[in-house]
Amino acid sequence: MASHITKAVIPAAGLGTRFLPATKAMPKEMLPVVDKPAIQYVVEEAVNAGLHDVLMVTGRNKNALENHFDRVAELEATLEAKGDLAKLERVNESTGLADIHYVRQGDPKGLGHAVLRAEMHVGDEPFAVLLGDDLIDERDPLLDRMIEEQLKRNATIVALLEVDPSQIHLYGVATVEETDEEDVVRVTGLVEKPSRENAPSNYAIIGRYVLRPEVFEILERTEPGKGGEIQLTDALQEMAGDESIGGVYGVVFRGRRYDTGDKIDYIKAIVQLASERDDLGPELKPWLKDFVETID
Repeated sequence: MASHITKAVIPAAGLGTRFLPATKAMPKEMLPVVDKPAIQYVVEEAVNAGLHDVLMVTGRNKNALENHFDRVAELEATLEAKGDLAKLERVNESTGLADIHYVRQGDPKGLGHAVLRAEMHVGDEPFAVLLGDDLIDERDPLLDRMIEEQLKRNATIVALLEVDPSQIHLYGVATVEETDEEDVVRVTGLVEKPSRENAPSNYAIIGRYVLRPEVFEILERTEPGKGGEIQLTDALQEMAGDESIGGVYGVVFRGRRYDTGDKIDYIKAIVQLASERDDLGPELKPWLKDFVETID
């Protein structure tokens, strides 16, 4: 793992409209997945890959994000006085995870614009982008593999997932060529949310990127695309055709991924993660089996 890839950018300015009214006053990134907010899983993933410098790109009503990763002296003192050291340890986990910084996106102009807001912080070095809707199971490391390939190829790396063609219209989709690595493909083109009939493959881009810093100059001149937003996919399309900056490669992920951006998938993620925990699974799994038998 490279010492010069140390920075992670987490866009967190979305309104979370699919989860209204729960997200009317609370950021969608703070919705709990079992007993931790979704955003903490993402920060932990970055830290586990060696990225201890984290920039969150936020918007209005996102103060809860900053509060979560800050100290709460009164709560800590109360838990310590009660001798509840286990809970105190859990509270302190989020406080010391990483060196976390914040910048406002301002206008909601899309993912490409959110990444562009990180330019001053990132500077002239490769960096990772992690989207909060995609939770990657810690037992199936993806970001480590992407960083490894970035260092090897000095290229931009995206995470790809083979999805059912019926779902392809929900993703950015890559045209790919095989390489000498079984889990790595060369990306020759990208298109944002194509129809099933027009999709070049079933390789969907999921929310992990390791980008070369040239992406900033490209995003600055990228015109708004689909939905009137500045699409990161459009910038990646240009980078894919530029050999001077290494092109774009995809790491094909075949591990466990939880989509918390959709209500049904969010519920599935909670059930899956809870059922696999040593403290919850032994009681939850028998109940689930009994419950399923009652469903017509």
